[in-house]
Amino acid sequence: MLNEEAYRKARVDAESIPCPFGKAILARCCQCSLSLKRNIAEREVAACSDRTAQSACQALLELLLDKALFALKHAQSEIPHAKAMKIQCGGLAGIAEACGSSLEDVHALVLSAVERFGSLDDLPYSEIMKSISAFEIRKKPQ
Repeated sequence: MLNEEAYRKARVDAESIPCPFGKAILARCCQCSLSLKRNIAEREVAACSDRTAQSACQALLELLLDKALFALKHAQSEIPHAKAMKIQCGGLAGIAEACGSSLEDVHALVLSAVERFGSLDDLPYSEIMKSISAFEIRKKPQ
């Protein structure tokens, strides 16, 4: 059995720059040219290889979370995994659609969104929320 405290310490060490969109990357909703995948025991984590890019992605994720809480009918506290997946995967899909781009590279998508709309604050969040609400996570096979 894996000692959870040892796992948490190993995870912090492996994720020196944690990837804000790690859940989406590990679920294969998207990819990122700056993503580093690491294995800890039987688990996989995603880290970022660039601190500046990680800051931009973190800012974007916080904006998506802030805008999506009402749409997902959730208070700002600990977000369940399924809703975090909707925010990450659905949010990135919505941004890609608004930019006329693809989800092949999260870093390139963030740069494209800033170039097209001027800043992350100016993204068309009403359209992006539609993608978040519509996103369905994979059902477990029975």
